Amino acid sequence: MIELQPAPASLPPGRRIYAIGDIHGCARQLANLHEQIVDDLAVRPVASPLLLHIGDYVDRGADTAGVIAALIDRCPIPGMEMVNLLGNHESTMLDALRGERAAGTDWLFAGGKAALQSYGIDPNGPRDQWAFLIPRTHQAFLRGLVLMHREGGYAFVHAGVRPGIPLPDQARDDLLRARQPFLYSEADFGAVIVHGHTPVKAPVVRHNRIAIDTGAVFGGPMTCVVLEAGTLGFLSVDPVDTPVSIAHR
Repeated sequence: MIELQPAPASLPPGRRIYAIGDIHGCARQLANLHEQIVDDLAVRPVASPLLLHIGDYVDRGADTAGVIAALIDRCPIPGMEMVNLLGNHESTMLDALRGERAAGTDWLFAGGKAALQSYGIDPNGPRDQWAFLIPRTHQAFLRGLVLMHREGGYAFVHAGVRPGIPLPDQARDDLLRARQPFLYSEADFGAVIVHGHTPVKAPVVRHNRIAIDTGAVFGGPMTCVVLEAGTLGFLSVDPVDTPVSIAHR
């Protein structure tokens, strides 16, 4: 049973959101976490559940291809609505697949080698073949990811926001890559920001933000925050794959 606590914002009656932190190719952990959500819904049914993934599905972990295959075209939990956000790693991967040379170099350095290998592609092979070898359906999934999702008193983004800027006016790069001054800001952002991107040892709940990237690919658990009415709780899955070196964050 999930241990519930007061949340810094609220959702409308009958709505429950399961938001999962950064995945980074950890397909088995993701599948296990989805199973926990199914079990929770069986014990605690709700009229309108939503499954939300906070971004960074690709890179570093062993099975980028498996993660995307699990999410593509349909929700992995039958009958449930799903929203998938864009992360900075997907953004860099898409730029690399479009042939941007600097982005290709950045992608390989930031974990793209593992992503390519999950598709059976030699990372040292010709870069102009990447877009032909990765399934078009997987590339379409990446292109269809959204930058922000807002409900009730929450805004879900991959990385964060820039303090002092209204949410509709936030720059794409801040939504995908923000760390400072966002992480230490006490400002009211216009909604409680639920985000990943910056790994933490345990979920962080503050009056203006909730951090849910608990470093699954680095040997930490994969975390899901469960939001309903004015409460929150957490589900988590311990590591099942060999973590990558923390030096490669």
